Amino acid sequence: MDKSIFKAYDVRGKYPNEINEKDAEIISGVLAAHFRSGEVVVGHDARKSSPKLYRAVIRGLQKTDSKITLIKVGLITSPLLYFLVNRVGAKGGVMVTASHNPKEYNGLKVVGRGAEPMSGKDIWKLVQKRK
Repeated sequence: MDKSIFKAYDVRGKYPNEINEKDAEIISGVLAAHFRSGEVVVGHDARKSSPKLYRAVIRGLQKTDSKITLIKVGLITSPLLYFLVNRVGAKGGVMVTASHNPKEYNGLKVVGRGAEPMSGKDIWKLVQKRK
């Protein structure tokens, strides 16, 4: 996994060379262990690669022995994901998006309870602990 995809505010890189389904599944498995239990909202944007990464995120979140309940919302905007995390009182949320970056990029925006953002750097630390 390319450490450079772990940015200050998210996880992001060029798809599929810097970030791909395998990376998304591994990162999501680590996030499942971090969240441990409760509801997690998962969505994606309209990029061509987003549905594939979305499915990989779901696989990763379901692979662990955590007691996570997934709320799979599919195609949505990031602000709507944040709203839903708050509305349902979810433990967190994962949005497959590269935000304002060009179409060849994709990534993950992750939030905790209250839609509090998790930085890519913090997610990298979680990935390192699991190795």
